[in-house]
Amino acid sequence: MKNNLITAAALALLTFSTASQADEPLQIGISAEPYPPFTYTSADGDWTGFEVELGLAFCEAMGRECEIKPTGWSGIIPSLKAGRIDMIMNSMSITEARQRVIDFSDPYYFTPGAYVAARDMAFTPPEDLDGKVLGVQSATTNATYTRRALRDSGARVRLYDQAEQVNRDLLSGRLDVILADQIAMLELVERDAAEDFEIKGTAPHHPAYGDGVGIGLRQEDDALEADLNDAIAEVLENGTCTRLSNEYFDTDICT
Repeated sequence: MKNNLITAAALALLTFSTASQADEPLQIGISAEPYPPFTYTSADGDWTGFEVELGLAFCEAMGRECEIKPTGWSGIIPSLKAGRIDMIMNSMSITEARQRVIDFSDPYYFTPGAYVAARDMAFTPPEDLDGKVLGVQSATTNATYTRRALRDSGARVRLYDQAEQVNRDLLSGRLDVILADQIAMLELVERDAAEDFEIKGTAPHHPAYGDGVGIGLRQEDDALEADLNDAIAEVLENGTCTRLSNEYFDTDICT
């Protein structure tokens, strides 16, 4: 009888613990370095942007409360695996290398890499990269593409921790050209400070770019993955993703 009471108490405690965890807000990990228009801080200091709003829409579709948790990009996967965040939603492409250490939801958008350089520069990528200083954010699919596909291009590659560091060095003349996500580059060339710059071309489809952008998850979180896939399907089908995409990009990037 005593053993049965202990077992019943243990099961009750486990049930209470599991229910409590299910009630806790999910932590959406985004890069602490702004990546407009996907993620950035508004005038009042709150995080917003296409992926912030879309992530909250996914949470609403799941009936779950969520919180935005900025995390350094270089440590965002370790933070996920350590349980400090529950998912990564920061334009993370689904690649074979990343799938060795984390799982992904179904993709929700896809865009290629784009080359940006001065408007008056005669430049056609990749053949005109020889001798140029090319800036790329490290630990991104564009960095992987650069390493695999552009190693014989003759470009002098500079890697940066943050996307805005790459942008600033291009605008200040310390770089000749940059390679970054096309949607982010469409936003960059609309800035007043970038009026003398333009997109010169896009990278071709390459395995480095993976199968689109998905939500990064721990490999053991099968239930959350299933819930997120259902939420992604719902938000894509009901037009919320398209509405937000048109609002932020004037085009539909949703898969």
